Amino acid sequence: MVERESVPHLRQVVLDCTDARALAEFYRRLLGLAYRPGDEPSGPGRDDERGRDWLVLRAPEGAPKLAFQQVEQLAPTTWPEDRVPQQMHLDMTVPSADELLVQHERALGLGARLLFDRFDDPEEPLRVYADPAGHPFCIFVA
Repeated sequence: MVERESVPHLRQVVLDCTDARALAEFYRRLLGLAYRPGDEPSGPGRDDERGRDWLVLRAPEGAPKLAFQQVEQLAPTTWPEDRVPQQMHLDMTVPSADELLVQHERALGLGARLLFDRFDDPEEPLRVYADPAGHPFCIFVA
């Protein structure tokens, strides 16, 4: 029997942002995720202490996926220009070009901005967006 090398387990991707609640809500709605228990919004007129610090979104089966860390300032990427590099981005896939059209409208409706459009590429239709905090993410057909 071959022993497997011990490796760390990737728990989640953490995004810095100046409004943790707003960015968590964007990705919660875009990806159909749920808040970790205790991270849900406090409700109208109530103090949202958690929303000013650290929030975690999970997949429906409970695995952590994304976390949001509040910071004072964040220089948004200028990609595709290289003045402020993107440093990281999220890749998301859909099964068809028709579904990419549907998700394009959803992403824009939730507050994303289109940065790059390669929808007509026959090999790999792709669109690159910026989330409301400026982080790039891709949705492509795979």
